[in-house]
Amino acid sequence: MNDVSSSLPPDSAAHSTADSTAGDTAAQIDALLRAELSPSQLTVRDDSALHAGHPGAASGGGHYHVTIVSERFAGASRVARHRMVYDALRSLFPMRIHALAVSAFTEQEYSAQ
Repeated sequence: MNDVSSSLPPDSAAHSTADSTAGDTAAQIDALLRAELSPSQLTVRDDSALHAGHPGAASGGGHYHVTIVSERFAGASRVARHRMVYDALRSLFPMRIHALAVSAFTEQEYSAQ
């Protein structure tokens, strides 16, 4: 499983040669979300290995989970927050991303957890 988190720059995700496409995609997700939503915290987790053999994986698109904290989510519903994330990543669907789980918070919501 590859993680790209807020403590790492977008291009420093550790991954093997076999995982380079997934690692590259995770780094692209990280870069696009940072550019569009200016998160204070961001973690991108590649869950593709958990879905090996899944028909959607055949297209090459991976399964990812994003946890993102941004003040741009203030006042936005859960659906609106997810739409903001999906819109920022539109260029990666469906060839690079097959499935995306999103946990989106404001700083206050994240701190209250």
